[in-house]
Amino acid sequence: MRQFDFAPLYRSTIGFDRFAQLLDTVSGLDVDAGYPPYNIERLGENEYRITMAVAGFNEDEFKIDVKESSLSVSGEKKPDDTERTFLHRGIAARSFERRFQLADYVEVKGADFTNGLLHIDLVRNLPERMKPRSIAIGSCCQSRKIEENA
Repeated sequence: MRQFDFAPLYRSTIGFDRFAQLLDTVSGLDVDAGYPPYNIERLGENEYRITMAVAGFNEDEFKIDVKESSLSVSGEKKPDDTERTFLHRGIAARSFERRFQLADYVEVKGADFTNGLLHIDLVRNLPERMKPRSIAIGSCCQSRKIEENA
């Protein structure tokens, strides 16, 4: 039997929680995130946050773009002109680009950079026609009753 790797879909989508969890449960695959490490959190029913660990970067070295349903986060480390001799270099200072696919109606609310962590807040804004609603029984026939009585 052939197994399918759904890891790229699971680690780069926002708003497909139930679908991604179902795929993860069914496939039983462990996900390796790569560089930079990041978390995707669900803060509320329609609120999400991506947190990326980007130690060594400055705020002006990031670029965050949204095009249609794709969120792109890139970091380009500026060259350091200081002459240094490292005995061990464990903090990555390489450029990166990470893309996330956004579900319908998911929008980027804002971004913040604090203590080496880049936070990107997202919200799902469903249109009124897509939100659940209750329909009162007999409400559609009011105009028909008026016509019948006339």
